[in-house]
Amino acid sequence: MASSPHKNSQHFPPTSTLQPASPRTAGRLRKLQSQPSLISQQRRQQLRNESATQNAPSMPPIPLPMKHTRTRSNSDAVVPNFSKDGRSPQRGLTSRRTENPKDELKSLIRRGPRGDLPDALQSLRHWILVDGLEADTDGMSDLRIYVWLILLNSPPLSTDIYLDLIRRGPSPAYAKIRNDTHRTLMTNVLFKRRVRENSIIRLLNAIAWRLHDAKSDRMTDSGRITNSATEMGSPELQHAEPVIKHAEGASTVTNDGSEAGGSEPGIYVQGMNVLCAPFLYAARTEPQAFIAFHHFITRECPGYIRGAMDGVHKGVALVETCLAIADQKLSAYLLSKGVKAQIYAFASVLTMSACTPPLPEVLQLWDFLFAYGSHLNILCICAQLIMMREDLLAETSPGKLLRSFPPLQAKKIIELTVSMVRKIPADLYEELVHHAE
Repeated sequence: MASSPHKNSQHFPPTSTLQPASPRTAGRLRKLQSQPSLISQQRRQQLRNESATQNAPSMPPIPLPMKHTRTRSNSDAVVPNFSKDGRSPQRGLTSRRTENPKDELKSLIRRGPRGDLPDALQSLRHWILVDGLEADTDGMSDLRIYVWLILLNSPPLSTDIYLDLIRRGPSPAYAKIRNDTHRTLMTNVLFKRRVRENSIIRLLNAIAWRLHDAKSDRMTDSGRITNSATEMGSPELQHAEPVIKHAEGASTVTNDGSEAGGSEPGIYVQGMNVLCAPFLYAARTEPQAFIAFHHFITRECPGYIRGAMDGVHKGVALVETCLAIADQKLSAYLLSKGVKAQIYAFASVLTMSACTPPLPEVLQLWDFLFAYGSHLNILCICAQLIMMREDLLAETSPGKLLRSFPPLQAKKIIELTVSMVRKIPADLYEELVHHAE
């Protein structure tokens, strides 16, 4: 999914230094000098020698080696094979760990790979799969946003570019954005404590301006790539403007001025507020969250932000198809009870499972999705259904249990997803990879 990362200081976390211990010799010397002068010359000489030794400056911290020394060997850890055949997992690369794996990962992110770039990216992906990113109980990690930026191949962004978008004021989608932002993860205490609604409004409004500009430039000259899009490092979307398609199929005009019922990318659709939430939570700054989120929706899932949300609907249909392959009995039972994926899977597809708490587990799941492909969220949803299998089969009305999914268990979901990959036929896996385009 990800291509080669751009090395830039904005992607690197700040370094920390070790504080040398302060010497305690001065106090000891004063104590010795206050005693009666009955000490022999030999004893005085010994004390002077000890004092000189203790007053010597402490050793500076050992610098990190300039040359990357990680070696790789075969591993029994199985990682998904995301080649076109999509049939069987491949054995991944592992590395000889140092005493502090976190420091080794920091060095890789800060200094970049010292060898082959694709091999380094594969090593980073395998690291996420096997070891995971170190985080506290709130899911906070000082490395996560930089890892995401690398895996998403997001270029650095000047803060002035983000500020210029904000200074332009309300976008054409501003009213619609304001109608949604106050509902963003509204019951999640961790999110509310760290991210203010104003941040969500600013980010989504800036995104709306960016997508609006891309549409305007396409209308002016369909063959020209805009300077602004080049600065953002993202390609032009292939269509234009958002719509909302109602159940009865009627076309209306949305509050951002687009005709409903079309299939062109929008500047804002419902669900983008939840989709941007993990970026704001994990990022250190709003510009970081902005460039990562913009790159994600324009490169990874542009079909999700079209007015008709055709990518989301394709993803929902794929949930049913993949579930029928992974667990035919469960799939048949749900369909026999009239429980279709359109009912229980739409929100999870649209938000990449970010609508299901807890947030720290969402972040861990997203580490995996960004490393190996966001299309695997479809299989992650199937994995959650399989984890509920016994309860669903025992329930005469399984739709009641699927009104909300149980709390996410990222590690178990990832394990089931990895094992599920080998069951997916090549043509279906290809459809998974491209469904959000």
